[in-house]
Amino acid sequence: MSDRLTIHYRLRCDDGQSPAAKAGEIALEQTVELPEECLSPEILGRVVGRVEEVDEEGNAWIARISYSPEAIGGELPQLLNLIFGNVSMKSGIRVEAIDWPESVLELLPGPRHGVEGLRRMCGVENERPLLCAAVKPLGLSARELADLCRRLALAGVDIVKDDHSLADQSWAPFEERLALCQEAVTAANRETGGSTLYFPNLTGGLGELRPRLSQIRRAGCRGAMMSPMILGLDVVRTLADTSELAILGHPALAGSYFAADHGIAPELLLGEIFRLIGCDGVIYPNVGGRFVLDRHDCLAINDRLRRPLAGCLPAFPVPGGGIDGRRIGDWVDRYGPDTIFLFGTSLYREPDLTAAAKALASKLR
Repeated sequence: MSDRLTIHYRLRCDDGQSPAAKAGEIALEQTVELPEECLSPEILGRVVGRVEEVDEEGNAWIARISYSPEAIGGELPQLLNLIFGNVSMKSGIRVEAIDWPESVLELLPGPRHGVEGLRRMCGVENERPLLCAAVKPLGLSARELADLCRRLALAGVDIVKDDHSLADQSWAPFEERLALCQEAVTAANRETGGSTLYFPNLTGGLGELRPRLSQIRRAGCRGAMMSPMILGLDVVRTLADTSELAILGHPALAGSYFAADHGIAPELLLGEIFRLIGCDGVIYPNVGGRFVLDRHDCLAINDRLRRPLAGCLPAFPVPGGGIDGRRIGDWVDRYGPDTIFLFGTSLYREPDLTAAAKALASKLR
């Protein structure tokens, strides 16, 4: 493993634009923000990114640029800035992959629980997928949401989570919703002997996050959902590293990075970076739903979440965004048992939510 951080950028070059020159501009922009003639030989050699190679690939070019870990200064925000800071405001630059040196991976805790730990929490240590259901819609009262939690837990759903739009709205304030939903799941578990978990959606500014995190722990929740691109990647990293909760990462706002020729590849952002900041499971919009990821993207996200990465635990892929429960067998065959399948609309369309969720759960056992 190299001691340098190497970023693989896919470049789209306009007519007459040199790929090598564009790569050189990225190396300067992401470090010193000055042209070469303004720099001393010492700064050029020690600080500026190093263009390792530029190769043609189809209608684009892949530039591999390495950076000294010293430029990161031990900070995740600066790491993100180095990866795609200023050049995110240019065009035709997509971050495809990263080769991580050990010194950088030491900044990133990875999942605290991972696949095996989350299985144990759910009481599911055999090789089967887990079932997750979202509690929605926005606008229901806290008691109405708690009733949905109860019905889903009675059906044997492994994880019942808040919809990502549930925050601290007046009709279902966070503290009331948290208490009632966790109580409902606990009561259902007593009735069935099950181990359903409730994951509230953790939102708020810096002043609210710590108190709400304490409330989540006091309520008896063993996990929470967070949206890293909204809360901030380093905020989620810190909470995952210190809270002992299992974390489900939600992709809200991440789609702004997923253009075909600019941004950050979905498998890198959702499958690798979200995992490295501490998500035990990562939600993403499955192919065939109402969003734009394709089959290749989904398989690549799954691979990045589960494949070996230094000492980082594997995390669960959580495909959602419009999965049809009638095809769950096909998705299990395609994605494998170390997957959490997230359902919403296909359950709420049914006349009996509990019966529909129970039927779906039985297909995964």
